[in-house]
Amino acid sequence: MTFVHTVQAGRITVAVSGDLDLKTAAPLREALDGLINRYPDRQLVLDLAEVDFVDSSGLGVILGRYRKLSASGRSMALSGVKPPVWMVLELAGVLSIMPVSEYLPRNPVRDGRA
Repeated sequence: MTFVHTVQAGRITVAVSGDLDLKTAAPLREALDGLINRYPDRQLVLDLAEVDFVDSSGLGVILGRYRKLSASGRSMALSGVKPPVWMVLELAGVLSIMPVSEYLPRNPVRDGRA
């Protein structure tokens, strides 16, 4: 798993790549907590466009950061969620507590023929 963050316009955006599972949950949690503490006036957006799998450990990271941010009056959103991950989030009730947007694949480059 890799993750890259950007900070702008009142938010921290963290693009995550790879599975979000027991093996990767702790490093992501530590990184997110560091960013949340470093930028106490920013909202958090997790870009999951490159994530194909989330297990209960991954859900724990997402929900734990949501609770932490909510307690300080800040918000969190998920973007780029692919269908398999969407189903997990839906079953866990995440869709009802925070904004979540679907993965929208980019249009293929056209070769100039109609």
